[in-house]
Amino acid sequence: MAAPYPLCYLNGSFVAIEEARISPFDRGFLYADGAYEMMPVYAGRPFRFKAHLDRMTRSLGEIRMEDPHTAEEWRDIIAKLIAPQGKADQYVYWQVTRGAELGRNHAPLPKLPRTVFAFAAPFPKASAESIANGVACVTAHDTRWARRDIKSVSLLANVLLRQLAVDANASETILLSGGELTEASSSAVHVVINGEIRTPPNSWLILPGTTRGAVEKMAQRLGIPVRSVNVTEGELRSAEEIWLSSAGREMSAVTLLDGRRVGDGKVGPIYTRVRAELERYKAELAETPW
Repeated sequence: MAAPYPLCYLNGSFVAIEEARISPFDRGFLYADGAYEMMPVYAGRPFRFKAHLDRMTRSLGEIRMEDPHTAEEWRDIIAKLIAPQGKADQYVYWQVTRGAELGRNHAPLPKLPRTVFAFAAPFPKASAESIANGVACVTAHDTRWARRDIKSVSLLANVLLRQLAVDANASETILLSGGELTEASSSAVHVVINGEIRTPPNSWLILPGTTRGAVEKMAQRLGIPVRSVNVTEGELRSAEEIWLSSAGREMSAVTLLDGRRVGDGKVGPIYTRVRAELERYKAELAETPW
């Protein structure tokens, strides 16, 4: 991804990125004790702001923290970060940790001023080749912790799993647990079976994806059946189409899985229709309030 824009938000102030500092005793640094969000901004307008904010508030609640800002306060912070770029496509990252406590303390959880950090950066556009020809993925056993529904800043397992894809010259690592699909290292996974889009149901094992929700909404607008249901490894490997979705990648068609073709090895027709509908939806929202 490209370097962030020069201005960031840190604990109540907008400062130059190179001047931003946190304490080495911040619990986010020592314990990964925090949560984060990443949200696309298309033509200067945040995409699915409420869904992202709701997920952040939920993640914080699950780690026994209150959201330090109201919706309007977050809206103001984000608006000021994205305004200098005008109508550019970008993304916003925002993070809350429990704060800085001198020394190390596992429990009880301390009551501290939260550390709040946010920045904006250019949106990572997919290459024309990946859009036209799809991407390659590998599979691996899901080795992440049990509370994958929390968008925690603890991402070491995700990083190591994603590196497996890099090592194989692939785009992403699709994860399996107990013979069933969960998700990918940083994406939701959709499979098409008998013309129906299937995605594993939300649970502790899966992050509730905001882009996943948008993709499913687009399919429903087109009258394509969508179902949240467990997907076996066999169903994954024999699927007509496989897609990835996330805030950073939007949608990607998987045309190669562990070196074998998915379907006929080409970008599938249902993916093409849903992706086009997502583009139309983004255009519809362009001048509407967020």
